[in-house]
Amino acid sequence: MTEARSISPRQALFDPDEVAASALPVCDHYSGVEVRMRKSLALQAEMGPVFDVTLDGEDGAPVGGEAEHAGLMAELVMSADNRWGRVGARLPPVPHAQFEAMAELLVQRAGTRLAYLMIPKVRGLADLQRAADTIDSASSAAGLARTIPLHALVETHGSLREVQALAAHPRIESLSFGLMDFVSAHRGAIPQSAMGAAGQFEHPLVLRAKLEIAAACHGQGKTPSHGVVTEFQDLDALRRAATMACQRLGYTRMWSIHPAQVRPIVEAFSPSAGEVELAVEIITAAQAAGWGPIRHRHDGADRLHDRASYRYFWQVIERAQRTAVCGAAALPEPLRQAWFG
Repeated sequence: MTEARSISPRQALFDPDEVAASALPVCDHYSGVEVRMRKSLALQAEMGPVFDVTLDGEDGAPVGGEAEHAGLMAELVMSADNRWGRVGARLPPVPHAQFEAMAELLVQRAGTRLAYLMIPKVRGLADLQRAADTIDSASSAAGLARTIPLHALVETHGSLREVQALAAHPRIESLSFGLMDFVSAHRGAIPQSAMGAAGQFEHPLVLRAKLEIAAACHGQGKTPSHGVVTEFQDLDALRRAATMACQRLGYTRMWSIHPAQVRPIVEAFSPSAGEVELAVEIITAAQAAGWGPIRHRHDGADRLHDRASYRYFWQVIERAQRTAVCGAAALPEPLRQAWFG
């Protein structure tokens, strides 16, 4: 019993051969213009690694100036402004004439610190494999001792058809939903209103796509990342969308396209103080019981808990640990030290 109590919750609750879900920050902030990229890094340095910064080499790269833009992104990734090591970059689509050149430049100059590379508009598994081969070849040529994680955007008919295979790909860490391109790919059959903060949660085809992506990611232990809310000045609409994505659709991460969106997204994806308090009570009691079944009174009733529910409550605690520095519910310091060091 003493030995069981000393085992960490993650060791006690998850078998070694189980799929281990990637634990990424809950917000992914995009910026592509130099002044905004630098401001994004300054905000991340201030708030901490509660959100990732993705430097945009697709929509952010000027036509004809892709190489210079890739050089700037590499410079920023390697700069002292990248305080937490949580800066990635979005490449142009695989068929783009500059895809390989930009990928090779970024890997050569910044591969040691790139948190990930985002591959947009994948048309299916073949595109993803070509991207992985290009990036891995560049990594080998640069003598990198690490494998750069890949993220991909599901925003085409082909990628949605093959979403299970994309999520299962060993190089994928996260899949994101690309709302605008997905709606546009339907040639007017989905109305423009489905691109809005409210409409994207109402149209059946859009909802179907979001749910398939989330389910595929969870089945493979990858992170499903919800797309944008373009009404960047309407923070109430953003909060509603973030809450819907997190609590109803199973997303554990969401894009930001304006600095004002970062904090509301992190808050929406953070557990409440009550959720954290209950999780701490149950995990503490479970650990004291050597991870055997316990009885705990909450929500007005005595309830039985065992390892099946312990896993859920431990994941609440892990999410609290990742988001607490943004003002969300914090763990008691002795427990934080004991569980996370």
